[in-house]
Amino acid sequence: MESNPAVSDRPHVVHLETGRHVYGGAQQVLYLTERLPALGVRCTLVCAAGGEMATKARAAGTDVVELSTIGDADPSITWRFASLLRRLQPDLVHIHSRRGADVWGGLGARLAGVPAIMSRRNDNREAWLGLKLKYPLYRHIVAVAQGIKDVLVEQGISGDDITVVHSAIDPARFQHPRPRAELAATFGIDASQPILGIAAQLIDRKGHVLVFEALQRLSSRHPTVQLIVFGRGPLSDSLPAEAAARGLQSRVCFAGFRQDLGQWIGALDLLVHPAYTEGLANVCLQAGAAGVATIGTRVGGIPEAIADGRTGLLVPVGDAEALAAAIDRLLVDVDLRHRLGAAGPAHVESDFTPPIMAAGNRAVYRRVIGR
Repeated sequence: MESNPAVSDRPHVVHLETGRHVYGGAQQVLYLTERLPALGVRCTLVCAAGGEMATKARAAGTDVVELSTIGDADPSITWRFASLLRRLQPDLVHIHSRRGADVWGGLGARLAGVPAIMSRRNDNREAWLGLKLKYPLYRHIVAVAQGIKDVLVEQGISGDDITVVHSAIDPARFQHPRPRAELAATFGIDASQPILGIAAQLIDRKGHVLVFEALQRLSSRHPTVQLIVFGRGPLSDSLPAEAAARGLQSRVCFAGFRQDLGQWIGALDLLVHPAYTEGLANVCLQAGAAGVATIGTRVGGIPEAIADGRTGLLVPVGDAEALAAAIDRLLVDVDLRHRLGAAGPAHVESDFTPPIMAAGNRAVYRRVIGR
């Protein structure tokens, strides 16, 4: 680690994140820009104008430049970002956005003559054209999970050009949950009965319907188990109907997006995350930090976030029967559930904290620009 580096020796890194809200990936950018200065890196964050991202970054003391944009798919980012980079003259650009800005931002860096790297946070496969257009723009790729690197290598990206640096959470945020009685009162459920949770955007790939199907299968064995659905998204209108169609309307609570989610996870009996595709699944790490056992699917980085048989259980993707069996196992075997939950905090502290993540990215910067 560098100690009080001279300003002239500090590399200047511009981070591009065009998302307006601080979801999982955007939170990683904030962790980086807050911690990299202590590792000898000057950071400037370029983000969407008027968004939550800009407000939080400034509050943490980060230099922020707001960029007017209609979203990630705004191609005008290319020329405006290139112009900005010519003015700022950074040593490196670190692109964090997806779905357009990962191309436009990379092109902008190329036009400005600044080397660029990109963080990849999802394990979805990319179209041939995207692979050929996007990845040559970058000197290096930071994959937030080994599962993501594996997909990229399968698609023809050299493994030498990819470094795995796990995403991070702040464990302290999840280690002091609200009392279970308060959870029950807040969400209108019975504290004396099992309480499961799923915390994810309300989109198809997160597997909410699969959870409903699993609970329907368990209705005779566990007729009083309850589920809290945390999150918002395009399925907010259809998912309650999906739950009702399976006779679960009285046992499923839709809690919406909660800024205080970290105070509630630790009061759950079990967290489920049966995603069809995934990056690292920060919510599984959050549950681990809170001492809550987790069930997830063997996809993307979930097998890294959940140590199978040690901090939780893994099931095949899209398998409602296997998910139901895993839920049943942990509801019946309370000792096992508690052992898995108790092992979670040490697992998170071993490789998934902001200082470890910042140090990993700092090492990539040294590799790319030599300092």
